Amino acid sequence: MADVLIAGGAVMGASCAYWLTRMSPGLRVVVVEPDPSYQFSSTALSVASIRSQFTNPVNVQISRFGIDFIRDFVGNTGPAGGVPDLGLRENGYLFLTGTDAGAAQLAELAEMQRGLGAGTEVWDAATLARRYPWMNSDDVVAASFGPRDEGWFDNMGLLSGLRNAARAAGARFVTGRVVRFEADGDRVTAAMLEDGQRFEASHFVNAAGTRCDALMDGLPLRLPVEPRKRTVFVVDAPDARHPDAPLFIDHSGIYARPEHGCWIAATVPADDGPCDPDDFEPRHDLFEDEVWPALYHRAEGFAAARVVRWWVGHYAYNTLDQNAILGRNPLVPNLYHANGFSGHGLQQAPAVGRGIAEQILHGDWQTLDLSPLGVQRVIDRQPFAEAHIV
Repeated sequence: MADVLIAGGAVMGASCAYWLTRMSPGLRVVVVEPDPSYQFSSTALSVASIRSQFTNPVNVQISRFGIDFIRDFVGNTGPAGGVPDLGLRENGYLFLTGTDAGAAQLAELAEMQRGLGAGTEVWDAATLARRYPWMNSDDVVAASFGPRDEGWFDNMGLLSGLRNAARAAGARFVTGRVVRFEADGDRVTAAMLEDGQRFEASHFVNAAGTRCDALMDGLPLRLPVEPRKRTVFVVDAPDARHPDAPLFIDHSGIYARPEHGCWIAATVPADDGPCDPDDFEPRHDLFEDEVWPALYHRAEGFAAARVVRWWVGHYAYNTLDQNAILGRNPLVPNLYHANGFSGHGLQQAPAVGRGIAEQILHGDWQTLDLSPLGVQRVIDRQPFAEAHIV
């Protein structure tokens, strides 16, 4: 029997295991992960970015914790982590808007973000043109930019370091898929695996990514989380090499950032909706129909752009409000959730893993108050919306 059973061993499950074993040495932690290669995990298929520019203060605080953890990763995980550096590249995020109302919102949000320690700046179109002369600013009214603490990093390095450190501290990683939780009254008693194995524990964590709701069958709460497919294109544009470029979020709906002499670019399809959790077939049409026209309009040098490769990842998309569902389930008090991150899970993993560990070990949030993202709002069907979804 384990003290804590974690269903899902990608970055969120590994972070929970890391913090539990760090905060309570000797705790018996079992992590069950169906694919130790992580080939199709959201962690591995992420664009591996972090930002402070969110519309909810709690999300800003989560990222502020995350950037400090990432920057001092070796100091946090130690030699056992086996990852000396996450290669953090602080090129920043750049949000563009083409309306006066959007400009006013960016200014208001920047003030809130700065109050929590971010460095967000708001620019007019002339400032944008001076800073990035290769970018078309004709239809831009304002932009918000993170000059520090925003950028991208080694996603698999984060996962590997957390997992290695947790394993070195005694966490046990098991290959298998949790398919449901067995309950007695209002408590989970065991996790049932696809191959028939049964693991008993005192506490359970649902960190099963896009499949998290399936584990709730038979329990008094279902999760409003579904897989959403995202096709990411790697674009070679020889006349548009700007290694200092930020990750920019265009008001047309696309985003793009530089990557090893190329660009990574993607969009949310107009017909976005749920997909099969095993569907990783790319949407090639999105490049010609949506991504390339927006790139060509926004920046010089994309006339000769071509796709050199692509990949498909899944968002564990929270249809209620696109925010994470975190912490103890009031209806099943020994079950904890780390679900529905809607594309933000990688950057939020350090803070969320610590928070879940605090709830299990100490009864409540301690380092950060994550209660706005708690499970009760799902029970009450009261959205707590995040507007800056990328």
